[in-house]
Amino acid sequence: MAEVLRPDTVLDELAAIPLTQPLADRLSDAATALLAHFDRLGAVLGALHAAGRPGRGRLRQPLRDHVPGVTVAPAAYGATMRHGLEICCGGPAVTASLLVELGELAERAGWDGVFFEDYLIYYDGADPPTYDPWLLLTAIAGRTGHVRLGTTVTALPRRRPAKLAREALTLDHLSAGRATVAVGVGDPKDRGLDAFGEQIDVKTRATMLDEGLDVLVGLLGGGRVAHRGAHYRADGVTMRPAPVQSPRVPVWVGGSTQAKAVLRRAARADGIVPYKLTDTDGWSDFTPDEVHDLVTALPATRPDGEPFDVAIGGRRRRPDERAERAYLGEVAAAGATWWLEFINAGDPEAMRAAVARGPLR
Repeated sequence: MAEVLRPDTVLDELAAIPLTQPLADRLSDAATALLAHFDRLGAVLGALHAAGRPGRGRLRQPLRDHVPGVTVAPAAYGATMRHGLEICCGGPAVTASLLVELGELAERAGWDGVFFEDYLIYYDGADPPTYDPWLLLTAIAGRTGHVRLGTTVTALPRRRPAKLAREALTLDHLSAGRATVAVGVGDPKDRGLDAFGEQIDVKTRATMLDEGLDVLVGLLGGGRVAHRGAHYRADGVTMRPAPVQSPRVPVWVGGSTQAKAVLRRAARADGIVPYKLTDTDGWSDFTPDEVHDLVTALPATRPDGEPFDVAIGGRRRRPDERAERAYLGEVAAAGATWWLEFINAGDPEAMRAAVARGPLR
């Protein structure tokens, strides 16, 4: 397993020196630990310079390819992987006011983003309370100042692209440029698709997503959109006011990387929210090597010159926080720009506590 180089690693080593040792021995052990840490740090900095990216940005190869056995955590070399919350949009005992409260709490606790799931009927429980994520985000926008706000993900085939674009542009203005919209074909677990007569054929939904993505991206950029397709039409229309963000409100594409079309669609947008398995009842984390392969298969930058977003995660925090922190360091070094931690529906106090503990940096 690769070693994770973090500033707190050496502190752990120093704290482990027994106080029962003579002072001279304790000082000698402390000096040895510090020298070893600086040697590792020196090797890492040398590798970063050799890779042509001194201390910033994403390496096009994992760092362990340059320094065997060592992975640098974000805080150690200035990487900018951000930490967001992916929050349920419903469930038993969940209220709209609780979800807004969690969004406000997330900013105070140091999270970088708040993203809601988007279902017509939530999948947890019989006839569970379910809330509109865009209305929740609007309420949170008025109570926060810097967290990014969005969905992960909205089923574009059950939305009119123009209506979704209007909602996202409105949120962008209310939040002073903090909106993001993530779209996909839709979760087959969304009981609302069939219940309300929405298209459920996967191939048809995929063609609707392909077509709707072009319309949505164009409208969110504030330009004039002319489109005539099998599912959508836009006759040289533009939406005003233009987005606060330039060149557009960022669009992410969600889906399983087992479906190669997901990467193709994401490359037309600004980011990807991938999960590994097509079978949504299963879960498997991406390995750092898989994250690296994903990063190299996608554009290096967005149209605004910022790194192309790769938002990894979507599950609850593991009990072993040391192992979790090590894993996050590895996926950050592999090129992930976001880690999303899931807050599932449950006891309201437990949900508050999961947000209030803040991200593992």
